[in-house]
Amino acid sequence: MKELVKAFRACNYLAVGMIYLWDNPLLKDPLRKEHIKGRLLGHWGASPNISLTYLLTSYALKKYSFDAILVVGPGHGAPGYIAPLFLEGTLTKFYPEFSQDEGGIRKLFRSFSFPGGLGSHCTPELPGSIQEGGELGYSLSHAFGAVFDNPNLIAVVLVGDGEAETGPLATAWHSNKFLNPERDGLVLPVLSLNGYKINNPTILARIPKEEVLSLFRGYGYEPLWVEGEEIQEVVETTWDAMKKAFDRLMEIKQSPKGRPILPLIILKTPKGWTAPKEFKGKHIEGYWRSHQVPLSDVRENPESLKLLQEWLMSYNPRELFDESGKLLINTKEIFPEEGRRLGDTPYANGGLLKKPLKLPNPKDYSVERFTINSNTLPLGHYLSEVLRKNPQNFRVFGPDETASNRLHPTFEHKKAWMAEILPIDSDEGHLSPFGRVMEMLSEHTVEGWLEGYLLTGRHGFLSTYEGFAPIITSMVNQFGKWLDISQDVPWREPISSLNLLLTSVVWRQDHNGFTHQDPGFINSVVDKWPNVVRLYFPCDANTLLATVHLCLSSTNRINIIVADKQLHPQYLDYESAMNHVIKGIGIFDFATTYPEREPDVVLASCGDIPTKETLGAFILLKEFFPDLAIRFVSVVNLFRLTPDTEHPDGLPDRDFDVYFTTDKPIIFNFHGYPWLIHRLTYRRKNHKNLHVRGYRENRKIGIDASHLQPFLKGRGGITTPLQLAILNQIDRFSIAIDVIQRVPKLQSKGGKYVDMLKDMQIKALRYAYSEGVDLPEMSDENFLVPKLRQLLS
Repeated sequence: MKELVKAFRACNYLAVGMIYLWDNPLLKDPLRKEHIKGRLLGHWGASPNISLTYLLTSYALKKYSFDAILVVGPGHGAPGYIAPLFLEGTLTKFYPEFSQDEGGIRKLFRSFSFPGGLGSHCTPELPGSIQEGGELGYSLSHAFGAVFDNPNLIAVVLVGDGEAETGPLATAWHSNKFLNPERDGLVLPVLSLNGYKINNPTILARIPKEEVLSLFRGYGYEPLWVEGEEIQEVVETTWDAMKKAFDRLMEIKQSPKGRPILPLIILKTPKGWTAPKEFKGKHIEGYWRSHQVPLSDVRENPESLKLLQEWLMSYNPRELFDESGKLLINTKEIFPEEGRRLGDTPYANGGLLKKPLKLPNPKDYSVERFTINSNTLPLGHYLSEVLRKNPQNFRVFGPDETASNRLHPTFEHKKAWMAEILPIDSDEGHLSPFGRVMEMLSEHTVEGWLEGYLLTGRHGFLSTYEGFAPIITSMVNQFGKWLDISQDVPWREPISSLNLLLTSVVWRQDHNGFTHQDPGFINSVVDKWPNVVRLYFPCDANTLLATVHLCLSSTNRINIIVADKQLHPQYLDYESAMNHVIKGIGIFDFATTYPEREPDVVLASCGDIPTKETLGAFILLKEFFPDLAIRFVSVVNLFRLTPDTEHPDGLPDRDFDVYFTTDKPIIFNFHGYPWLIHRLTYRRKNHKNLHVRGYRENRKIGIDASHLQPFLKGRGGITTPLQLAILNQIDRFSIAIDVIQRVPKLQSKGGKYVDMLKDMQIKALRYAYSEGVDLPEMSDENFLVPKLRQLLS
């Protein structure tokens, strides 16, 4: 215990030094203004408990034979993480400039929260970290994701009591109902109950102790309470609790049957523990003022500077460092051997452990062209085979929507479930303690599981309703930042990509209506990190198969795939579909007339349902105007529209012009909000002739077809597919009308056909409002597929 106590004092000294000191790192001289940083940044309040948890977990690694990873929820308290990382020797291993001497300590202090230096969070540059913690709420789901299929791993996760108030963290406690100790590792949560957030008390710290204990017992944990202020006492009692916890975890591993009741440590210490208790009558330790920089005026106020020196000297640095800055602590008593340390564990650099997926041939699951099929059902069969070939390093995730999204063939491998299973569940419940499909009705939790799974070297796939994907927008954003920065860290190996399928799309909310219509997730990621984000809009089942196949083979990316689950026409054979995905953009020869001529108009589509409607327009136009030269361009990879100077997948201007011409009208039918296409193409030469149609949140604003106004009515937002397309003017009739009005040679002779097309729209809408279904003569079975087959023949 003696060396642990000294190490804890050293961590606190180093953490305070990182926040305040520019020079005089060992306090060989009385502190002066010039020794203080010009800008004081960092979070002190959470740092002591981070250091204590790091040290005691390391100490446990010397006593037990398991592997461990530390997940830091309050990762903004990076000084508390960096300090033990430095003592351990791992920081110096990866960054030799931070040597364990006076010069290295000075460089460490100067580097922290400084441009070009170490961040104030547990960023990817820090060895051993798998989450930055800049945005709170994801630590627990990351920890559980890390241990799934890692049977020898224990994830110790420090959860801040402020973080515990977030929705993602609150749902993640239920992850223990999905953890099977026969095949998975285990999780040890440590709740840091320090009582305050930035400027408010925390809820869990202001309710009775028994209520807190009952809460976690109700969640299915065995809480161990530790409380105190005196360093020696808290170190000893926390170690006692941690030893009990690890002993219990070992017992679970030795007899792993059934749902485990995991131990949980509640560590109640003052906020900003070991800081000055007060200054000029204002509370610091044990109060919200210690959250960030407790003494913010030390450069201007001699009294504050004096108190800072007293604070630093309270850790007795002369007992911790010699004159040269060498440690006077026997770190070998605390930290395990290299390779098992928290800082250099390969689990926190998952690319080191990643094994390539064994992927089946997608062609074996392809469908015939010009037939009608669900776009996602063949993918379900393909993913089921991926699960079969990779029984220990691939899982499918989703928020209770896998069956709804037509991916239910994966249920051959069962759904993970460690809670009670009832006899009725034998009726297609597909529940099993060894299931490979992870479903819980929390988008945050399943996304967190997947991220933790990927970060520790495995592979996965998540599907969710497009309308609910915005729930995890910020979460995906944080993960993207991690991937982006990681690519600049030379020792971080690439991990498998985050693959997200957005389905039950905006255009087919037959059950749910207006509330589920939201294509906005794609807008939230389109401006992010060109080296990370990809957006795919497969037009049919075979294109979706090819897209997913390539995405599962990629690394360090966020692949967003948007495809509907319902029955739709199929356009491409598998080989053509794979070529189409590889190119990202292509011309549909079966929907292009007079290919040897310069086109009169370019019809373009991006998305399965916009493609269907645009093909419908092509068929109508070909019948009305047999001599019209039409080029049909299909876009799968949205970033093909951007210039190659702005995105690695972007097209050079000359290639863009080959597809879209430099002066002909382009009618572009898009899955999402139409102005997104304008944003991506505004620098293109022919942008002035680009006319985009897409989803409009308020269809009563800006509608340019007065004959549709009488149909903008009704409550509840329930629509038929064609009705919704017409009201948003992405339908085949609106597209055809647009072509007639924009191609000069048709403007003077197309009036009769415009009138006919408007009649068709009115007829379709009247039928929808009277019968509740779409006009049979315009169905895929009766119109689009037979017409496409005629074209092919």
